[in-house]
Amino acid sequence: MLLLDYQNVLIESLLKDRLAGAAPTSIDQVVSDFDGVTFHISTPESKSKIQISIALRCFNELVKYGAQQVLEREYGPFIVPPEQGYDFSVSVDLDSLPPDQDARDDLVRRISLLKRNVMAAPFEQAFDEFKALQEEASKYTSESAPQGVMEGGEVRAIHYREEEAIYIKASHDRVTVIFSTRFSDETDRVFGKVFLQEFVDARRRAIQNAPQVLFRSDAPLELQNVPGVVSSGSGEIGYITFVLFPRHLTPQRREEVISHIQTFRDYFHYHIKASKAYIHSRMRKRTADFLQVLRRARPDSEEKERKTASGRTFRVQG
Repeated sequence: MLLLDYQNVLIESLLKDRLAGAAPTSIDQVVSDFDGVTFHISTPESKSKIQISIALRCFNELVKYGAQQVLEREYGPFIVPPEQGYDFSVSVDLDSLPPDQDARDDLVRRISLLKRNVMAAPFEQAFDEFKALQEEASKYTSESAPQGVMEGGEVRAIHYREEEAIYIKASHDRVTVIFSTRFSDETDRVFGKVFLQEFVDARRRAIQNAPQVLFRSDAPLELQNVPGVVSSGSGEIGYITFVLFPRHLTPQRREEVISHIQTFRDYFHYHIKASKAYIHSRMRKRTADFLQVLRRARPDSEEKERKTASGRTFRVQG
């Protein structure tokens, strides 16, 4: 099974080489990542100053949910004005790096996690809201709690792909994360339902601590009155719901939970494509086996020339 990294491996390897003492050279490289994200790695001023810029479809939505605060927390002194055509930029001066090797490794790790960190903002905000609602709800009984506490907070919508989005809603006892995903054809819909049913069955059989997973073709109740939500009766659009309970939202686990759930869509569609490729390869192999059997069973119909004892020749069918 493919294991997706949370960080951008190309950015990580490039920065590690440069920080390890590789000879400075000019860089001008565009790197694509999942979900239509684009990076630009360049040396616009000098060979010793590496600038990394990122462009996301949903950057303005992420800023509304606290992305700027997360980016300033993670990259404070390295932030520079955004490069033209990109949403956010950081710059690393190789001549003024921290002397400690652990600090350098941490810097490389944080910059390679740029996409993960900017996408984490709405999740962090929702987790903080869950904690506040949980504390507020503990002051009341279920009957006397104010309506706003019981209904939960706003639905945060991140339209990170064309016609696909992530919706996050915090309540006093859970955080609900909903992925809307578009299936390109009927086969993908069938495979998708099989995989998601495995999520449900695995939780019933052995993994009791896993989040609850639900799948439906129409919009869940949490998305009522949310603008832009589309329900497709044909099943072309599906909604995958993860219910994160308090045990998943502890301070010790929240960073890992955010990283895992961000890669769900990529894993999901990877497994659909990998399964289709495997089935096609098996079909081709089975067809080749059948053709081989048919070739062996075909009678030899060529005419053969034979001679009699007197030397005369005649032809016979094989």
